[in-house]
Amino acid sequence: MWTILSGIFGGLLRLAPEIFKMINAKAEMKHELDMQKVAYDFQVLKGNQRIDEIQEQGRADWDKGGLDALKAAIEDQGKPSGVPWIDGFNKLMRPIITLQWVVILYPGVIITTFVILLQNNVGILPALSQAFGEPEKALVSFIVDFWFVGRVLDAGRKRNK
Repeated sequence: MWTILSGIFGGLLRLAPEIFKMINAKAEMKHELDMQKVAYDFQVLKGNQRIDEIQEQGRADWDKGGLDALKAAIEDQGKPSGVPWIDGFNKLMRPIITLQWVVILYPGVIITTFVILLQNNVGILPALSQAFGEPEKALVSFIVDFWFVGRVLDAGRKRNK
């Protein structure tokens, strides 16, 4: 009986290292699989980052192309056509449009709005603040910037060239 027990126990002891090797191999395979997953995730992240960089560069190139086209169009508008009456008419357009909208029409709208508000028994200060609100203030600051500050900056740029 001892012989049978010692044979079984000896067989189990010989089998134990093989079982430990299988457990160890399984753990190594799991670790290797985890490392491969981390490497894959890193490559996906790197690829997505590169795609974002390419898209951003494309947007920047598109914007630059648009600005270059706008610059060329503005430069071409400033060149005389060679036909005197067309060149004269072209030079008059900005002042005429400015006179029409800034001096006549838009102030007329503001004054009309102010008068209507006064007729509806709104006080003078509330009527003034409603007729001349934030959009109107922004428009006035834009016009002042265009006519005064912009020209000062342009003159400074011409001197520095």
